[in-house]
Amino acid sequence: MKHPEQHQSQWRIPFFSIWTGQQLSLIGSQVAQFALVWWLTQTTGSATMLATATLVALLPQVLLGPFAGALVDRWNRRRVMVVADSLIALVSAWLAYLFWTGAMRPWHVYIIMLARAMGGSFHWPAMTASTSLMVPGEHLTRVAGVNQTTQGARDIVSPPLGALLLSLLPLHVIMAIDVVTAAFGILPLLFVRIPQPERTVTAGGRPSLWGEVREGLRYMWNWPGLLAMLILATVINFLLNPAFSLLPILITKHFGGQALQLGWMNSAWGIGVVFGGLTLSVRGGFRRRITTTLSGLSGMGLGTLLIGLSPATAFPLALGAIFIAGFMNPITNGPVHALFQTVVAPEMQGRVFTLIGSACAAMSPLGLAIAGPVADALGVQVWFTMGGAVCISMALSSLFLPAIMHLEDNHGADRVVTREAPVPASVTAGATE
Repeated sequence: MKHPEQHQSQWRIPFFSIWTGQQLSLIGSQVAQFALVWWLTQTTGSATMLATATLVALLPQVLLGPFAGALVDRWNRRRVMVVADSLIALVSAWLAYLFWTGAMRPWHVYIIMLARAMGGSFHWPAMTASTSLMVPGEHLTRVAGVNQTTQGARDIVSPPLGALLLSLLPLHVIMAIDVVTAAFGILPLLFVRIPQPERTVTAGGRPSLWGEVREGLRYMWNWPGLLAMLILATVINFLLNPAFSLLPILITKHFGGQALQLGWMNSAWGIGVVFGGLTLSVRGGFRRRITTTLSGLSGMGLGTLLIGLSPATAFPLALGAIFIAGFMNPITNGPVHALFQTVVAPEMQGRVFTLIGSACAAMSPLGLAIAGPVADALGVQVWFTMGGAVCISMALSSLFLPAIMHLEDNHGADRVVTREAPVPASVTAGATE
């Protein structure tokens, strides 16, 4: 379905009004998250507490993701974003109150992480699915590049900004800043109209929530190219997320470095992501998005492989390698994200995006559970080497899989699962709110 603004040059003002507010909100959230994690570290000194808090933050995406996606496809997406952002702002306000009154306790962190993650589980698919209806298809890859660039910039800026604010302000003021930035994210949503996908009402009425979740699963299962990309994404997350989580061990045990060397590696990754995102936003990649993604995956695999193969005396080589991996990260993720926004039917995007996100999120704890013992037994560099080699192999083998290479040629509008013959068009839902 073509969205109403697709052929209008004025799409930039409404879209970037919302986008700018969301970026400000994300900066506030990341700074608050940094301050909260640092407070938890200082208060408890417990790695178990930190690991449990991380797991709690992952659970909503893994367990609620498919249902959140079905609800996003069912509900008005603008209202979903307003409610989700408002929930996160209320949690931050409660957090500010707890710090202000001195009532904050470590166990509150679990409730806060869970609530914020639940809001994010609804907000992310609603924003992603709305983007494909607000941005013309030919600009989706560049917008994805801009998103990747700002994400890398936030990852670079937020930790030192959080540390600076911690040295200047009490914690309740930092949490209040998060509330203010959340308001910047909500405000444009109150005034900008977001197109809604057309929904056909069937004679049998709307299916149950579980029925719509099953539709999303069948939609992906019956599309070999989309299913293959889901498998690729889960394998990549299974291999690479644990590798980079174990980066401190690589620095200390293999390279014999300290916090300074770890900081250089993190900065090299972040700078690479920023430059990769800028390159994608300016150049847009190859004509076929899947070619750009597979090229990026090969480069990201090469960078990861070089990190694992770097001798203990060649830390500068590892530094250059992680820059390459960071540079190729947006080249990999941006085009495939835009590709999904283009080929997946708009009324199915909430379910498809959350199914992919849930599967990928589930791979992080599973990968860490396996990577930890492997790294202890064989050395953490073995996991980097294996992860990089597998990524290169998957990228090269995908070039010979027609289901993947021709994914861009197949649109999913005709793949929506039909339950009964549609009722005449006069009772179908409108395209915009």
